[in-house]
Amino acid sequence: MTSTQGPGRSSGFGDGTAAAHAGLPEPQPGQPFLPGPVFAAPYHLDPESGPSAAANGYGRVDNPTWRALEAAIGGLEGGDCVVFSSGMAAISAALLTHLAPGDTLVMPSDGYYKARALAARLPGVTVREVPTAGPYPPFDEVRMVLLETPANPGLDVCDIAELSAAAHAAGALLAVDSTTATPLGQRPLELGADLVVASGTKALTGHSDVLLGYAVAAPELAGRLRAWRDDTGGVPGPFEAWLAHRSLSTLDLRLGRQSANAAAIARLLSGRPEVLSVRWPGLPGDPAHEVASRQMRRIPGVVTFTLPDAAHATRFLNAAKLIYAATSFGGTHTSADRRAQWGDPVPEGLIRLSCGIEDTEDLLLDIDAALNEARGAAAG
Repeated sequence: MTSTQGPGRSSGFGDGTAAAHAGLPEPQPGQPFLPGPVFAAPYHLDPESGPSAAANGYGRVDNPTWRALEAAIGGLEGGDCVVFSSGMAAISAALLTHLAPGDTLVMPSDGYYKARALAARLPGVTVREVPTAGPYPPFDEVRMVLLETPANPGLDVCDIAELSAAAHAAGALLAVDSTTATPLGQRPLELGADLVVASGTKALTGHSDVLLGYAVAAPELAGRLRAWRDDTGGVPGPFEAWLAHRSLSTLDLRLGRQSANAAAIARLLSGRPEVLSVRWPGLPGDPAHEVASRQMRRIPGVVTFTLPDAAHATRFLNAAKLIYAATSFGGTHTSADRRAQWGDPVPEGLIRLSCGIEDTEDLLLDIDAALNEARGAAAG
């Protein structure tokens, strides 16, 4: 058990307060607000009672720095958190602890491509891919339904409560990859999901310097995931866990600016003739707007748009001064990624733009100028 405290979702505090105080210990004179990372592989053991005398025995099994972070994320998500070395490690744990040969998994055809690649290699598991926006088939004889909402990179959204009810009626578990939303954007467990998985590498930690993943569930399911982590060793380093916990205090502030930037950029892109499509669930005309408006507490700072081809997209990225060409998303610096270069089955000119915390007007001027330069070069 952890000795950390701090307001969580049930505390009645607002998002900024909950994020700033999540998982912090009781105040002690002379101690820091957030204790530093504990670097240890083995710990001292009691010669007589061994590991039963204390929580810490060996570094692969537990670490007080992990427990503090788990208390923080668990408080924000509303469940028991288990942290992993990456988002893919968390997804792997969720799938491999609940699926066996003969089982059927339903998962998004438009979600993160590496999750689909992993599922395709599960021995004896039947995988049914369904677009995030549906329609969904009956879940009869399905063991697990994995959703990703908003989907990456297309940003479609599905109704978690509706699909949770349908999955449970058929005897299936429902898991949600909530990476894009973060726990301040939506709370899948409150909407009926059994399990939440996410990459903490993205907006949760938000400084483009940490690889981390987590899963959150009720205690019984979380216990199975924790045992899996112990057996397989997909553990985060204590410094990464500490950096992630440190970053949570600004989560609300970062998301607020990123979402505001995304709203302005989506409107700008929607008025450009060379932009073939724009997806951001906050736009009133977006196909995901209706579900996102009633399900999500805030819309994330990711905008996906399509330019005519790969060359046009490359010219745009080269012309932009404030946009870094980089994969991943959710950082404090605006970045963009042409997703087809990774093998995603998307148009060659599709760009996933991750809005940072720069001034909105500066970003709009930069993007408009880069679009003009890219279009002018194409015309020439």
